[in-house]
Amino acid sequence: MSDRPASDRRRRDAAATRQAILDAAVAAFTRHGYDGVGVRDIAGNAGVTAMLINRYFGSKEQLFAEAVDVSFAPRTVITGTGRELAASTARTLVARTEPDAEELGPFLLMLRSAANPRAAEIMREAIGRHAGRHLAEELSGAGAEVRAELMLAVQAGVWLMRRVIGTPALAEAHSEDLAQLVTTLFQSLHPAPAGTVPQAWPGSD
Repeated sequence: MSDRPASDRRRRDAAATRQAILDAAVAAFTRHGYDGVGVRDIAGNAGVTAMLINRYFGSKEQLFAEAVDVSFAPRTVITGTGRELAASTARTLVARTEPDAEELGPFLLMLRSAANPRAAEIMREAIGRHAGRHLAEELSGAGAEVRAELMLAVQAGVWLMRRVIGTPALAEAHSEDLAQLVTTLFQSLHPAPAGTVPQAWPGSD
């Protein structure tokens, strides 16, 4: 009798356990930051032992690195491509920072972990691998990396001022008006090639 079904089941169980740990880590680091949570806390939330976390991930730092990678990989704000990038991303940013919008987990994780130098280094590398590289490829040309990071800085700043601090002008701004302003900022970082006719704002005359 083959033992393959049992082996497959063990592999599935191991994968499920690893995923449960990673999910618990993402939630914990997002809520408390790198310095605010320990391996035992994550283990308790995942229903495993701290020893098992070390077995799967090696250390808290390596677990954090994977949690950051998983959190930063999806494009939660950057949407659209080519000439649609500026307007589409601006609209998404405004929508995702509305008072009743779902929290932007990657931004919270970044804010709450940035004070730790090693955590900041890990996040910096993840930004470069994901959003930074994607934007630099989209923007292309001279100074693309600088323009990409400026675009990311605007996104983080709008989120921080509008959603976390709640400065009144941004918090109370009309969504379409704010999106148009942000689009203008983004378009200045993504200039149209010579001879390209700028596209009108959706719904404008």
